Amino acid sequence: MQIMRSIINRALAANKNNVFFALSICAVIAGVAACESKSRDTTPPVIDEGSFLPADCDIYYTGDTMQVHFVCSDDTELGSFNIEIHNNFDHHTHGTSAVDCDEEEGGEHEHDEEEHHGEDESHDHGMVEGAWVFSRDYAIARGKTSDTIDVAIPVPTGVSEGDYHFMLRLTDRAGWQSIKAVAVHLRDFVE
Repeated sequence: MQIMRSIINRALAANKNNVFFALSICAVIAGVAACESKSRDTTPPVIDEGSFLPADCDIYYTGDTMQVHFVCSDDTELGSFNIEIHNNFDHHTHGTSAVDCDEEEGGEHEHDEEEHHGEDESHDHGMVEGAWVFSRDYAIARGKTSDTIDVAIPVPTGVSEGDYHFMLRLTDRAGWQSIKAVAVHLRDFVE
């Protein structure tokens, strides 16, 4: 605003014909500033949890297929998503769900935050022998502000049964990210 006043005052002092020129420059500067603030993406994408699969405490068997389904949106443009599956043998949390599955019942129970260590601590999920580790990036078509995602992930045989985390990381084109973590249980298929 100070710059605009200075331009107008100088134009008035130099020549009244320059008033129109100075006002035109001020209008252009104000228009550019308004466009820049409107086009800046400052919000993360949204994961609709209403129909999200897998659900907490779902049980999967080795050799089966894990069906992934979710609806996502962004105010500007979606970018990509990453699916990661890693063991939860140490019963850590990721801050998006306080649910831990009851192995015997296949149900869930909640824990106080003191019972688990948080996401800030480092976990080496891939170092447990026989544990299933899955991580894959998926692109979302350019220009989309909403999408319905369906992915089928084969559950391998020969991996350790137990508690696992399914992690979804949804990223928009500007780099903002939303995370959804789900506790699932893996069991050996027995005929």
